[in-house]
Amino acid sequence: MSLDWLRKCIGGILLVSLCLIGFYKPVQQFIDTPNSVRMMAGDQVALPKAASVTTMGSSHNEHVQVREGKGQLSIQGNSVGKDEVVFELAGLPIKKVDVEVLKDFKVIPGGQSIGVKLNTVGVLVVGHHLVETDGGKMSPGEKAGIQVGDMITEINGTKIEELADVAPFVQKAGEEAKSLDVVIKRDQKTVKTQLLPLKEKGDKNYKLGLYIRDSAAGIGTMTFYDPKSKKYGALGHVISDMDTKKPIVVENGEIVNSEVTSIQKGTDGKPGEKLARFSSDRNIIGNIKRNSPFGIFGELNQSIKNELMDKPMPIALSHQVKEGPAQILTVVDGKEVEMYDIEIVSTIPQKYPATKGMVLKVTDPELLKKTGGIVQGMSGSPIIQNGKVIGAVTHVFVNDPTSGYGVHIEWMLSEAGIDIYKKDHNRAS
Repeated sequence: MSLDWLRKCIGGILLVSLCLIGFYKPVQQFIDTPNSVRMMAGDQVALPKAASVTTMGSSHNEHVQVREGKGQLSIQGNSVGKDEVVFELAGLPIKKVDVEVLKDFKVIPGGQSIGVKLNTVGVLVVGHHLVETDGGKMSPGEKAGIQVGDMITEINGTKIEELADVAPFVQKAGEEAKSLDVVIKRDQKTVKTQLLPLKEKGDKNYKLGLYIRDSAAGIGTMTFYDPKSKKYGALGHVISDMDTKKPIVVENGEIVNSEVTSIQKGTDGKPGEKLARFSSDRNIIGNIKRNSPFGIFGELNQSIKNELMDKPMPIALSHQVKEGPAQILTVVDGKEVEMYDIEIVSTIPQKYPATKGMVLKVTDPELLKKTGGIVQGMSGSPIIQNGKVIGAVTHVFVNDPTSGYGVHIEWMLSEAGIDIYKKDHNRAS
């Protein structure tokens, strides 16, 4: 009986000791301190440090400089490379933090309103329609199993690049009463089918019973470009087809200057919108190579200016973004880029690419008066905080037009083909 009592006492003491250790400051530091830190050359990162804990750099201490202050540790990235900082308690190592210093990278922020013209891979099926024949109403395309959102990429072994490529095949197959061999792309799969065009009653032309389209157009906002490679990023979100709601698979495309003609203010439950037109000069300022969840990307064929911040600015990694004041660059009238105040309500340090990394709120009285907050067409507006480009506006909250999401610049750079994690980012493709 006494032995059981002793075991219970020892167990109770150990349990209480473990609970108390959790409140011991050096142990809390051990738990809260990250295992790794990534920073740009010239940046500083502050980590908490208990009074009884000492620190030391690596044996070489080549790339970082460590300074100890009251209650915190300051790590400065001096040169590109990897290093480590070790926390010690009573001469014993209790925590190692790996530090990676990246090459300082700068971009030129945008804010300009741009017109976007996309050409799809093949032709996009956006709907079915019934062909009225002598035998009744039917849709040959639907009967062949072709779905809304499918891309017709080949007919009878010939690659289809635009709408005009389709009509000659349809008419010839109808006249000869032969089915077309059609290849379609559906999501990531390739599907083959046969389709027999039908002649509409009272008409000499043959029909597929499909609504198809080979291009799309819209407006958005330029986010950034690299002054060396001329690679750019814009919009901050994928462009989807208005009918199918599916992302548009891009063959190629181009961006042009755009002018904002008016604003439809946003209200609760109804997002506002920038109304704009392509500039009359139709001057093509760049191509479109990629349409991804993080925006559109390509290369500019000329430098562009916003007349506010036209010099290269450093970027902030996702863990460097802080809650608090920031600014956005955007156009609400004509071509003039203006700066407006916002608040970063929350931000999530991200180790892997994600489209919704920040929640932001418009606080600028002038912008609220003009737009009601975030409106369609404002997507891609660069976000500036403490002299650094940190990301772009992407989405508005439907029930609160003053607030919305933002994406971190880190992931847009990656989608643009700019690898900031390499020593020589210019070699990235």
